[in-house]
Amino acid sequence: MYFSQDANKAGISTSKGMSAEARKILVKYWGHSDFRPMQEEIIDSVLAGKDTLALLPTGGGKSVCFQIPALMMEGVCLVITPLIALMKDQVENLKKLGIKAGAIHTGMHPFETEAVYSKCLHNEIKFLYVSPERLANPAFLDVMARSGINLITVDEAHCISQWGYDFRPTYLRIAEIRPLLEGASVVALTATATPKVVEDIMLKLAFRKPNFFRASFERKNLSYNVLKEADKTGKLIQSLSDEKGSAIVYVRNRRKTRELADILSKNKINAVFYHAGLDAKTREERQKQWSNGRVRVIVATNAFGMGIDKPDVRQVIHYDLPDCIESYFQEAGRAGRDGRFSSGTLIFSSQDVSSSKKKLKDAYPPIDRIRMIYNAIGNYLQVPEGSGKDIGSDFILADFARQYELNILEVYSAIKFLEREGYLLYVESAGQYSKLLIPIGKEELYRYLVENPGSDRFIKEILRSYAGVFTEYININEFQLAKRTNLEKQEVVNKLIYLNKLKIISYIPIRAKPQLIYSIERLSNKNIFLSKENFDNLKLAAEERLQYLLDFISNPIQCRSQQLLHYFGEQKSKRCGICDVCTGKNKIELNEIEFEGIKNKIREKLASGPQHLFQLVSGIAGFHEDDIISVLQWLLENNKVIRQKDECLRWHDQLDMDF
Repeated sequence: MYFSQDANKAGISTSKGMSAEARKILVKYWGHSDFRPMQEEIIDSVLAGKDTLALLPTGGGKSVCFQIPALMMEGVCLVITPLIALMKDQVENLKKLGIKAGAIHTGMHPFETEAVYSKCLHNEIKFLYVSPERLANPAFLDVMARSGINLITVDEAHCISQWGYDFRPTYLRIAEIRPLLEGASVVALTATATPKVVEDIMLKLAFRKPNFFRASFERKNLSYNVLKEADKTGKLIQSLSDEKGSAIVYVRNRRKTRELADILSKNKINAVFYHAGLDAKTREERQKQWSNGRVRVIVATNAFGMGIDKPDVRQVIHYDLPDCIESYFQEAGRAGRDGRFSSGTLIFSSQDVSSSKKKLKDAYPPIDRIRMIYNAIGNYLQVPEGSGKDIGSDFILADFARQYELNILEVYSAIKFLEREGYLLYVESAGQYSKLLIPIGKEELYRYLVENPGSDRFIKEILRSYAGVFTEYININEFQLAKRTNLEKQEVVNKLIYLNKLKIISYIPIRAKPQLIYSIERLSNKNIFLSKENFDNLKLAAEERLQYLLDFISNPIQCRSQQLLHYFGEQKSKRCGICDVCTGKNKIELNEIEFEGIKNKIREKLASGPQHLFQLVSGIAGFHEDDIISVLQWLLENNKVIRQKDECLRWHDQLDMDF
């Protein structure tokens, strides 16, 4: 049963009644009898028609916060998300639950898009997932205005803020479309937002009144550790050998995923590698092997992780420095979702710091350089100016960079900036399956088979093999279809192409390679407007985020969990007691107040200049000498106090980057 939004606003159902109905839906579709922290309050806010921002940690159950209220209201829930892979996963998961859902994103065949539009208009979809680029499409907006949108859900809402770690200007269009979808409130969701970003999200989404819910990001079972190591590979092997459970190892480039997986395998650690450059079938196979425990360790780029719900990950290890605290926190948060003790460990060396600085500079090539790369892409794809809109082309980034003698990171960064500015889209993960729909009715198909008996067995095998082929595009496997019909694969493809020409079926062949799609027709260089203000703001925000990360890894004095929680606005958190900082302090056998008191006295003394050990210790009153030496030893071991060649001690400030 659905409750209408108007009835809810009119107060026909009480809050208790709504909560009871929400709980029934939770049990029916998700099999849970109780909500997680904050979920019920967020759902009540959404049902009351309030614009709502929900900040829940990774694994905190954000989807339920909009899916349950949407199921309780008439109409379609529009879900805006930039992550195509996650979009597909969520649609499939909803369908498995018996909930009607669909998706529209750049790179889909026009026939697929039209089929989804038709379902929206005929009340055959409850959840419609779209990428933000779609908001600029007039046909899409027309369909939405006639589809009875009950709720606008903004996933990864930090993308709307220029201070967020993945700013997307296309998200700014959400506020523009709100007047077209009269009566639909907004629910925005994110797992990572600083207080500054929280305010910006509500402003940019035109909230009628500030309204946000923040669940604590504290993970009491998760130990955050930062290890500075000269031999990172040796430490990685040791860490994985000491803890036998499932693990993810994150690295920054594809080549390193293969190299590290090989090294781990040679050291008798069961590991595979994963990155977006692998074909879709291999990616799915490796993710399944890891998810069901046949593979213990997966070495991956950040392409791996979205939508993963494996509860028993014991370790997440960052072998390379991530871009920012948000990335580390979100990725580390994939460990220990079953509530058992787990760890999120970051291993770094001095070289990693300078490497991160260089990567950041390479990630923001000059605007003139971005224009040149845009023009070169058009020439490479042989797309004339004024054409190419919404057409996908095979695009091998490494081949393009090699042909035009360009730095591959510079090219990738330029493409990402052009994506943010709305000019094109690069889809690294190619499709895994071909797609098929029978657009004609069953009676018309029967007449065709009577008149063309040669196609009878082939089409009947399609009908036996694939359910739902009359109502939506379904994934097909030509090789399996060939085995069932005793044909060669190419014969199957030829038959599908022939039937497609006759319009008996609609067949969309698989695209095996990454795709580059023009969001608007290719423009001449003089007509490309790239906002220098956007560019400068993005670069400044990235520099600030990297500096925060460097401050985090170079601060071995404050509890790691406290540092992370403070960054996200939780100022009154307590020591976790299980991170590398806390376990080091625990060995000293001082309480937090005593430790901090002695540490602050040492810092005050050394602020005036280096001192010898006896001079420093004798100059601190009010504490036992053995306790002072214990704290000083800890500070020396953690590189906060440095012993100079003349044996004087000096305070060592945190890392600083001069951009």
